[in-house]
Amino acid sequence: MLPLDFIDSMRQQLGNEAEQLLRALETEPVTSIRLNSKLDVLTFDCDTDEVPWHMDGYYLSERPQFTLDPLFHCGCYYVQEASSMFIQQALEQYVETGSVVLDLCAAPGGKSTLISEFLGSDGLLIANEVVRQRVFILSENIQKWGNGNTVVTHNSAEEYGEKCRHLFDCILVDAPCSGEGMFRKDEQARSEWSLRAVKQCAERQRSILMDVWDALKPGGILLYSTCTFNQEENEKNVEWIAETLGAEVLPIDYDPSWGITEGTVGYHFYPHKAKGEGFYLCALRKNEDEEYEPAKLKTSKRIGGAPKPEYLREMRAWLQNPDDWAIRYTDRFATAYPIKYQELIDYMAEQMTCISTGFGLGEERGRGIAPQHSLSMLKDLRKEAFPNVALTQEQALSYLRTEALTLTDVPLGLLLLTYEGVPLGFAKNVGNRQNNLYPNEWRIRHL
Repeated sequence: MLPLDFIDSMRQQLGNEAEQLLRALETEPVTSIRLNSKLDVLTFDCDTDEVPWHMDGYYLSERPQFTLDPLFHCGCYYVQEASSMFIQQALEQYVETGSVVLDLCAAPGGKSTLISEFLGSDGLLIANEVVRQRVFILSENIQKWGNGNTVVTHNSAEEYGEKCRHLFDCILVDAPCSGEGMFRKDEQARSEWSLRAVKQCAERQRSILMDVWDALKPGGILLYSTCTFNQEENEKNVEWIAETLGAEVLPIDYDPSWGITEGTVGYHFYPHKAKGEGFYLCALRKNEDEEYEPAKLKTSKRIGGAPKPEYLREMRAWLQNPDDWAIRYTDRFATAYPIKYQELIDYMAEQMTCISTGFGLGEERGRGIAPQHSLSMLKDLRKEAFPNVALTQEQALSYLRTEALTLTDVPLGLLLLTYEGVPLGFAKNVGNRQNNLYPNEWRIRHL
């Protein structure tokens, strides 16, 4: 049952068209995925259709049981609302691939993985989440996606505004909202909605924007989005940004056939017109007249140390492009991150609460160095550095449940396990058994 106040508000906002929206919200939600470059082709046993505003987005005619697909667990695709993929259009139009981007409210990671894919090896993404329980889900999804161009942090918008003045070329604020766009798929969103909650969300959104604003460079791009319909959290907040903070509202190109609705400012996705859930996006450019003060990235101490030369040689041999990575060694653990952004990432590691910087590369064990699991997810992994063992679907799901392995005719020592040619993780054959090295916190708990 839709909240009565919501029905009234949509009738005021959309007029006669409101009835079409209300009927659409009582239908089944759309399932869509965004393909990772780890995978060349779709492998779903159902009809698929392309998401028109993202070249790697696809609709699925039915929702598979993703938990039973090992390719899902190794980051070959992300189950993401099609509407939110529209961010790609704004990125392509206004953001250079060599940019430094902040995704401020990033969990669970759909938009972050999209941005990291857009930036590629040229740029750097800082994916932040202020809610502690959600930041580890974000970090897991970032690692599984396999781009090493991402730092995951757990900080407030205010901390970013204070410590990262004029640092970012682009900031995405996918603001916490009243969730009207999720009514079709989330009963809790319906039960928690109220006009009071809408007002509180709008106020909180403005507070977040005010706090983080100093972190955006003059002339930088703000992408403001919500998964809600009402103008209080969307158009009125954008007008407030333009008037109070000083920003120019920018147009985003789109094809009329996509079913997108232009608001007074920004763009709405209504599920009775566009194939997807409710979503709003607006792009703004910060006033270039503001005096630019480059962020001071000096660190007061050395961040980590260097591994033993023999360990360094071994770990570099695990990478396709070792010269692209700086390697830091701290408490037996080696972390690799883009050498192009070494100074900036060292600054983030000192000033902010970093959950991950780049990716975990190696861990000192006994008298040697062993790879961390995140290396197996990395696209720059040199697979030939380890003996590869292909698993069946049944074996792969057993591995992902961290169960004991029974593999025959495999070499002793460390093994890289794969499924359909894609790495799943590591195991170690000690002769009478194979030790399952899949992270326990990532294991499949229920099938």
